[in-house]
Amino acid sequence: MRIAIAKEIEVGERRVALVPDTVSRLVKQGLEVWVETGAGERAYFDDAAYADSGAQIIKSKEQLWGEADIVLKVNPPGLTEEGNSELDLLKSGSVLISFLNPLGKPEIALKLAERGVTGLSMEMIPRITRSQSMDALSSQASIAGYKAVLVAAAMLPKYFPMLTTAAGTVPPAKVLVIGAGVAGLQAIATARRLGAVVEAFDVRPVVKEQVQSLGAKFIDIQIDENTDAGGGYAKQVGETTQETIRQAIAPHVKSADVVITTAQIPGKPAPLMICEQTVMGMKPGAVIVDLAAENGGNCALTEKGRDVVKHGITIIAPTNLPASTPIHASQLYSKNLASLLQLLIKDQQLNLDFGDEIINAICITHAGEIRSDRIRNLLTVKQV
Repeated sequence: MRIAIAKEIEVGERRVALVPDTVSRLVKQGLEVWVETGAGERAYFDDAAYADSGAQIIKSKEQLWGEADIVLKVNPPGLTEEGNSELDLLKSGSVLISFLNPLGKPEIALKLAERGVTGLSMEMIPRITRSQSMDALSSQASIAGYKAVLVAAAMLPKYFPMLTTAAGTVPPAKVLVIGAGVAGLQAIATARRLGAVVEAFDVRPVVKEQVQSLGAKFIDIQIDENTDAGGGYAKQVGETTQETIRQAIAPHVKSADVVITTAQIPGKPAPLMICEQTVMGMKPGAVIVDLAAENGGNCALTEKGRDVVKHGITIIAPTNLPASTPIHASQLYSKNLASLLQLLIKDQQLNLDFGDEIINAICITHAGEIRSDRIRNLLTVKQV
């Protein structure tokens, strides 16, 4: 079986799907691994390291994509410099494993089905105990939460920790984290390590204990709706409840020096947590890092992919923070993929057992069909 590691072509992407150490283990298991020339360079893994691990370095993108049994990527397929779609390079019957964003871009699933390609989406890994080692969303979100705090600290015109000096005592920065999922919890831990006083809010009261265990204060808000969608995700609430939440957290936003927002709902626009009026009431020089920018943002003034200053507040809206730490981000993603491959490949043959909860969840297309009712419904809505 031939496994191919494609070079990422998205602007600003520095990660690679598999690192040389993982490749070496796959080769020892009798698998043939191809690596596109330069695939790991931006993550500081050169072609020589892959060659030493037993991989074959392939110069031709067409050959790599067209002859591989399994193609591994980080991002969804895109357009090459020549304007050609990477999807068109895949042969029928092959397998593509990457982040595919099937709920945001269901047309990718449609194209995969039309080409007879089996698409396995890393976003769809179920959050169960058995799949923790495969959970790429969590591994990458953890990096995003960590880096968000460092970005905020660099932009904040204040210290994070309390300092006692001959010139007086500097109070610690106040940090508010909105959304206590994987990214939010890592942001809390990082801000605490830097010496900040941290508050956090999440619509799911079940995370209160986790927040407090990291040394942060949990903001309790009475919410009458069920807010837990299961699987570690929050459920979308009604607009009335959302407005209640915005009003309740507004005083905390205004008193914070740094606000990190991470609130997202799979397949939905990010919930609006901070309105413009609230931003206007914040301390001059305060910083907001909006990790939900890719899906519209949690702040009304967020501009995707840009750093802006509005009403004296710096609003940072990164879209791919994990790519800014490509070595560890690639190593973690590589381990996620390796764990998944161990499940998928038996005796050097692909084993798509749809009776397995993990395989059934991540396989969005197979044998020319879209397997998810949810994705089919999204396509119907878009066509209408």
